[in-house]
Amino acid sequence: MRVREKMRLGVSGLAGYGPVNLVAFGDSVTHGCFGPGEYDYESVYWNRLRRKLNAVDPAVPVNAINAGIGGVTAKASLPRIGRDVLSHHPDLVIVCFGLNDVNGPLDGYLFSLREIFSACRSEDRDTVFMTPNMLNTYVADDTEDRYREYAAVTAEYQRGGRMDRYMAEARALAADMGVTVCDCYSAWKKRAEGEDTTMLLANRINHPLREMHALFADMLFDTVFGE
Repeated sequence: MRVREKMRLGVSGLAGYGPVNLVAFGDSVTHGCFGPGEYDYESVYWNRLRRKLNAVDPAVPVNAINAGIGGVTAKASLPRIGRDVLSHHPDLVIVCFGLNDVNGPLDGYLFSLREIFSACRSEDRDTVFMTPNMLNTYVADDTEDRYREYAAVTAEYQRGGRMDRYMAEARALAADMGVTVCDCYSAWKKRAEGEDTTMLLANRINHPLREMHALFADMLFDTVFGE
């Protein structure tokens, strides 16, 4: 990966190749949303990844651009990929959509991901598709009243297999297109075998706790530096 190669060049490579640039392209999780109305850009996964990369060689600057917007889908984000992503000449684009897309048709989600991946590849940008977290599996007692109706819908999406199907199809698409997958969704599914994953969601619907953003960052770091 270009990030790994540039980090290994050290300070001597800065004049010729510049700093490492990351762009995280996604929805509310990428945006930095936690509890209702709560934003924390220090704890979000891409900032944790930036700090982990900075620690590899403190002499190599790592810039991270937040191109996440709460509530959006992959389809709604297509018009902004040039402005918000490619204009920054990223060494790595992290794509994370699905939590809102599951409300719409599967073919629309896959078409939009295909367009995003194609746009990044046409600009020769290393791209990682990071599958998102699981949705809630039930309506928790402490879910805010204004979100309880939607929480019942997302719980059915998760329990009924809709979210599983969307993630399986998205992973297959990425693999077919040669896009690296950081499969955080499968890591959540593994934890769900012995843990109440709804309690790992800050809003009890779809926003992970800070500790789970740390998991995302660890898995992304391993993806970047894995052989």
